Amino acid sequence: MGLKSADLLGTGQIGVHLAVAGSVLFAPMQLSKKEVSALESTLGLEVAKISIGGSALVGALIAGNSNGIAVADIATSEDIDRLTSYGDVIVMESGVNAAGNLLVINENGIIASPVLPQEGLDVLSETLRVECSAINIAGNDTPGSVAVCNNKGVLVHPDITEHDVEKIESILGVPAMVGTVNFGSPYVGSGCVATDEGAWAGSQTTGPELNRIEDALGLI
Repeated sequence: MGLKSADLLGTGQIGVHLAVAGSVLFAPMQLSKKEVSALESTLGLEVAKISIGGSALVGALIAGNSNGIAVADIATSEDIDRLTSYGDVIVMESGVNAAGNLLVINENGIIASPVLPQEGLDVLSETLRVECSAINIAGNDTPGSVAVCNNKGVLVHPDITEHDVEKIESILGVPAMVGTVNFGSPYVGSGCVATDEGAWAGSQTTGPELNRIEDALGLI
């Protein structure tokens, strides 16, 4: 199991640039071979380099599990064809489409932003074959920015209520713990990416924060 703190593309916003979907880690085209190798070693997944609509913000625009992938509608037909080789694809249309910011997904469930319509939740549930429920986290309508999960646990914004913890644990089927990244940032989803084998956070993430990530995500 790996645990690493380092910036990518000059930023500690790791979760904005990387997306986990099942056994694949989607990453920007701009990453070097050395960075790709380090990611694969730390997180235990094959890296698939991709851009979405020409953007390197892959983690903000993609979310998925082993059954399917949700992607923002800025994706080109070529992007969608590439993603389809890894699973069923749902294109999130309308002005609310940054899948990585709006969704928190593992193999057990999907937490979705309350801004998404019920019809969208139903399609997500059908495509990714898990329960999908809309809640905010710590009053935030972009749950993907304030939570990071795997199939062992979920790390969430420290201001979350106990009621929301219970709902998150019920939806994702894993225990939740609060924590921060990048020297006190509550935006743990933006600052960290995780698999069942490891986690990677920004370079400013402290030792105690890394220990919390390790505990929350069952990486010990």
